[in-house]
Amino acid sequence: MRKNMTRHIAKFLGFAAAAIAMTACLAACTDDGDYNGSATPLPYQGPTVKTLLMYFPWSTDLTSYFHNNIADMERAVVEAKADSVRVLVYICTSSAKAELFEMVRSGQTCDRVRLKEYQDPAYTTAEGIASMLCDVKALAPAKSYAMTIGCHGTGWLPVYTSRGRSGFPPQKFHWEAAGALPTRYFGGLASQYQTDIATLAKGIEDADIHFNFILFDDCYMSSVEAAYDLRHSTDWLIACPTEIMAYGMPYAKIGASLISTTPDFEELCSNFVSFYSSYTYPYGTIAATRTAGLDSLARVMGKMEANHTLDPSLRPYIQSMDGYTPTIFYDLGDYAAALCADQALLAEFEAQMRRTVPYKGHTQQYYSAFTGPMPIRAYSGLTTSAPTTSRYADDWAETQWYKATHQQ
Repeated sequence: MRKNMTRHIAKFLGFAAAAIAMTACLAACTDDGDYNGSATPLPYQGPTVKTLLMYFPWSTDLTSYFHNNIADMERAVVEAKADSVRVLVYICTSSAKAELFEMVRSGQTCDRVRLKEYQDPAYTTAEGIASMLCDVKALAPAKSYAMTIGCHGTGWLPVYTSRGRSGFPPQKFHWEAAGALPTRYFGGLASQYQTDIATLAKGIEDADIHFNFILFDDCYMSSVEAAYDLRHSTDWLIACPTEIMAYGMPYAKIGASLISTTPDFEELCSNFVSFYSSYTYPYGTIAATRTAGLDSLARVMGKMEANHTLDPSLRPYIQSMDGYTPTIFYDLGDYAAALCADQALLAEFEAQMRRTVPYKGHTQQYYSAFTGPMPIRAYSGLTTSAPTTSRYADDWAETQWYKATHQQ
């Protein structure tokens, strides 16, 4: 699991600024991700059908996993032979340095063409994100764009220090749990390396780019609150509602779907579950959310919230999707079932839920760094913090999802 669950992760990415250089170094990639060989100009390739950006922000503990992810994707690029699709990788090599390179298929191998290097990239600001995305558009113009984000994550929760919570009682986050298996999260371990989801959405908007899909290779990012923030930025959101093991997305298995100009999200979810069902640590959850359905989902949820109140005695029985005490992330569908006694309205919600999250899957159990393997009794593919009593979710009423479902 890409573990990084601090109200910081809530959100995403970083990139640095800059103007564009159309000269790059072509070099054979070695197993450890280094470059060697002589510098060769990269010919301008012109607009392509699709550009896929893999984004890896700075992480003190996941870098080796990132290199494995990149190597797996390179195998997918070689096997797919999709020359109309370009795959770019932005990776922070330290907290103050990053590089952008392209995977270029060369027969049965994959070369890495370095496109740009960054010093002190501003990967936690909307300006920095927009600048990086503008670089991607200029260096690899395409008819459509897609992006994967690999690191640690904590759903919609804002960067911990951004709200001045120094008075909050100390609490460990899932990546800090002693003796736990490594999992993923979005952003770095410290708040200065973390990005809010709203910041990510603003950076995408400022760059005037729209994604066919954004895949979060991070913990807890299949959150309805996070998805709602990004509904204008991407057509699809692919993410995990629980923690994801540090290995991350099995790119060798799902890479063909990601590279395809017509991605098969049902196949992607199936291959993810198949991989993790036989993995050393057989725990995994995934969902593909059609963002066009989120406004309709919010309208139905708004009717439920306006006419029903959750019985507090039911809270312990709603499907928890984390190991926090108290729970922060609950299954959205199970929350709706506990909230709403009107069966007709609940049926309307469930029908809209199926349209909005048409593809999803999970192993028999999910994993929490705090509790270990946990049962899955109900699963809708999206989580919500609506029922939580955790002080770390005090900002929930400030989310766009809350405003859409409580201020109708």
